[in-house]
Amino acid sequence: MPALDLTADSVSIAQAICDVPSVSGDETRLADLIVEALAGATHLDVIRDGDTVVARTNLGRDRRVVIAGHLDTVPINGNLPTRIETLDGQPYLWGRGTVDMKSGVAVQLKLAVELTEPIVDITWMWYDHEEVSAELNGLGRLARRRPDLFTGDFAILGEPSNGHVEGGCNGNLRVELRAYGLRAHSARSWVGENAVHKLAPALERLAAYEAPTVEVEGLAYREGLNAVGISGGIAGNVIPDEAMLHVNYRFAPNRTVAQAIEHVRGIFPEYELTVVDEAEGARPGLDDPLAQHFVRAVGAEARPKYGWTDVARFSALGIPAVNFGPGDPLKAHADDERVACDQILSCERALRAWLTGAA
Repeated sequence: MPALDLTADSVSIAQAICDVPSVSGDETRLADLIVEALAGATHLDVIRDGDTVVARTNLGRDRRVVIAGHLDTVPINGNLPTRIETLDGQPYLWGRGTVDMKSGVAVQLKLAVELTEPIVDITWMWYDHEEVSAELNGLGRLARRRPDLFTGDFAILGEPSNGHVEGGCNGNLRVELRAYGLRAHSARSWVGENAVHKLAPALERLAAYEAPTVEVEGLAYREGLNAVGISGGIAGNVIPDEAMLHVNYRFAPNRTVAQAIEHVRGIFPEYELTVVDEAEGARPGLDDPLAQHFVRAVGAEARPKYGWTDVARFSALGIPAVNFGPGDPLKAHADDERVACDQILSCERALRAWLTGAA
């Protein structure tokens, strides 16, 4: 595998790191290449924890910013190696990871080696296992092992945001609703009690539910409450005695997880409810002057982040955090994943200008 050339333009760096397969659990080679590429950057202290790489300046600045991105991708599906191809007269970088989120990582890597005198101290973090279960997340692991590395006044996560600033994120809750009945032969259904049928009221409520849009610190977060799975029954001639409805609630960051659970319980009071996954949201955190300066430097109005991202981990540590990176979130994980090359370059320019005080 050729070495990473961080003196190249950020589009070329993005293409190079995308062409290093790093599906969750297979990030080691990419982490190796990053450590090797940072070896000559004497202004950075480089720390490695598993396949998470941290690089820090220690210039004695009054403020410190944490800038992070994940190295892993979802599985490849015939969309590597990458290619540059024109669409509607504009060059795009196509392939797995181009949107989520190696183009953002490429911008960060280039700036990490080139910005030897930023106006703030910077902690760069590139971590593993973001696309899988939370207990494997490299950022979470690092926070447990090295909490000292999370000292900071503001954080930026390079998740795709179309080059806009997306503040905070919605919380995420998944629950299972269970109904019970009495098993019987389907030829004599009247002696049984159908558990699947008992889920009908819950489905009707979900179909009629009008998810609100909630304003939090000036940003409008759109919620969602949906059935995402249903199961029940053991055979084609048996009345089912148990059925389960899987419900996903995306809630605005004005609620805690505990409040979200109580909200869902209130909608489905007659069902047994089991929480299978939960994640706190993150408030926008755009009231800090450092955050406001960043939004002005990017030159775009801040927007809410509807999906959950690792900004919530920073928020839980008391660090206001935003999402900012190249790529359309709607193309994340898509087989035709692609990012406009100009958007990679414009994100680099905006971040560079802010970190050097030129904006």
